[in-house]
Amino acid sequence: MVSGNAPKVIGRVLVAERNPLVMAALRGLFENKPGFAIVDTAQSSAELFQKLAAVEADCLLLSWQLDDADAPDVLTEIGRLGFDPRVVLFADKNDPSVLQETIRLGVNGLCYQFEDPEILFATLTAVIKGRICIPYTMLSKISNTPFQQLTSRETELLGMLSHGWSNIQIASRTGISENTVKYHLKNLYDKLEVRNRAMAVALYARERRRKVG
Repeated sequence: MVSGNAPKVIGRVLVAERNPLVMAALRGLFENKPGFAIVDTAQSSAELFQKLAAVEADCLLLSWQLDDADAPDVLTEIGRLGFDPRVVLFADKNDPSVLQETIRLGVNGLCYQFEDPEILFATLTAVIKGRICIPYTMLSKISNTPFQQLTSRETELLGMLSHGWSNIQIASRTGISENTVKYHLKNLYDKLEVRNRAMAVALYARERRRKVG
């Protein structure tokens, strides 16, 4: 017989986090928060994709960095695979680029690891109920330059292009396939509105000179 006093489950959360200490802290918080439950965990993107296919969850709490990929790349692949979870990004730094990525990728919620635990659960509750929950920020912190539209991976690849690296060299250095490199570069060119790597590198060099000046 189920007790009438059993707490109502607000949300079942799948947690993707590579740091064992952070994961242990989250387990402790969830155990003491009625109505919430961690249904499963993942440390890498490969593990996360498997769990998304097998586990029934109301929300994905996604760390900014997993063992094998950063959140922007993980979210891009989640969309490519056809998954559509409600996502709260669990960031470890208060950086305008994190907010930029959150908005660009259409993430449902954003919470920082250093905030009060109640803010985390309030964010999860809002997202599970279908709302967008992102911390207030000064709009002036969000730059509209094309370079600010790039993901962290695309920015990394642009720097490699500026050093004359080939696609094969980039793939070897980053640990991703050459086809994935081409995919990122296509997106990079589209965002910068250029046709090839030479034009992208020229634009990148001009932007760096502008910042120095």
